[in-house]
Amino acid sequence: MKCSIKGCPGEYEGKSILHTVRYKGKVVVIDQVPAEVCSVCDDVLLKPETIRHIEQLLKKSTVPVETVPLYEYA
Repeated sequence: MKCSIKGCPGEYEGKSILHTVRYKGKVVVIDQVPAEVCSVCDDVLLKPETIRHIEQLLKKSTVPVETVPLYEYA
């Protein structure tokens, strides 16, 4: 599929990405998220079913697989 960004000649291709969201005041990083990524500008598209799955993961109160330091740009 052709990239949706105006003027970008790239094509979307399936990849796994690292997706970061803020949920209930906390930063959550989810690895291995399936996405469509532009080969030129790196624009990212998530399918509706992927977004629903992420929402379900966030609602579960599970212990994260790993924790990472969070730095604030000041």
